[in-house]
Amino acid sequence: MLTAIIFIIVLGILILVHELGHFIFAKRAGMTVEEFGFGFPPRLWSIKKGGTVYSINLIPFGGYVKILGEDGEEKNKEGSFSSKSIWQRFVVISAGVVMNLFLAIFLLMVVNFFGLRIGVTDGSDTSKVKDLQVQIIQVNAKSPADMSGLKLLDTIVGFKSGDKLIYASSVGEVQSYIVDNAGNRVTMLIKRGDLVIEKIVEPRKNPPAGEGALGISLALTGIVKYPWYEAVWRGVYDAYYLLINTVMGYYTLIKTLVVSGKLMSDVSGPIGIATLTGSAARIGFNYLMQFVAMISINLAVLNFIPFPALDGGRALLLLVEKIKRSPINKKLEGRMNAIGFGLLILLMFYVTFRDLVKFF
Repeated sequence: MLTAIIFIIVLGILILVHELGHFIFAKRAGMTVEEFGFGFPPRLWSIKKGGTVYSINLIPFGGYVKILGEDGEEKNKEGSFSSKSIWQRFVVISAGVVMNLFLAIFLLMVVNFFGLRIGVTDGSDTSKVKDLQVQIIQVNAKSPADMSGLKLLDTIVGFKSGDKLIYASSVGEVQSYIVDNAGNRVTMLIKRGDLVIEKIVEPRKNPPAGEGALGISLALTGIVKYPWYEAVWRGVYDAYYLLINTVMGYYTLIKTLVVSGKLMSDVSGPIGIATLTGSAARIGFNYLMQFVAMISINLAVLNFIPFPALDGGRALLLLVEKIKRSPINKKLEGRMNAIGFGLLILLMFYVTFRDLVKFF
């Protein structure tokens, strides 16, 4: 239930920011915004102010800005979307994507300022890294670690041998102790949250290939934070890095889908994203902000793909209109958007079904 609530709040913020971009730039262009709605009907509450109806609707997974003449009608009416220049319409259509990018940059700036626990590689400069810890970043199913109740992101403080405590400050020290005691019962000191608990585990002498004696992967992590002036440019850099990788990811996804007719196995729908949102929130608020930044960039890239019913598809039609120097046939545009929307809904249902199969 908590995961669902957090996911709805996160989704609401992402949608609100996206639609706010369309709303602000439509107003700036002199367009008449008939309604600014959060969620999809039926309507729960509304108020009319300045000629615009502001509404909250029952289904929280969406939102919309209704602009006069958006579908091509009322072209000669003042304030109509259709009456504005191609450039003004393009700016309004693109504004949602831009706002999602700005949201991601802002969140990443905040994350860099307040600090985030990250992986530290061997030999790297740790002068700015605080609270170094050896953490578990993977637990293989049915391994000794799994059977003993070790969990993802547990911190390995050290080991207990009789009355003697052996502290570990590096991945190498943990691995050496485990290898030296393969086949014997070992008492591990594990920090989980604010508690230090003991876990008894027996490392394997002959583990499966690629798993190791305990069946875990380890990483040295530490908290890195920056002064505000450095956090600003690092937020921009991190957003740029995420944007490039997201674009490449969608390129690979579309290429695989077109060439092989198959959807990549690591694509997640609403259920998968909700689960990941809950996991990020449990780790810490800064991690949740970082995850929301990543989702915001994904939403921006997805929306700007030149596909019917998406902002990118509408922007592409404006480009075609500019080249041919005449408006696009609105009936044809409507059919294309309807088909595109239907295909997107089918894809969402398919991915959701696959997420349910994985989940159960």
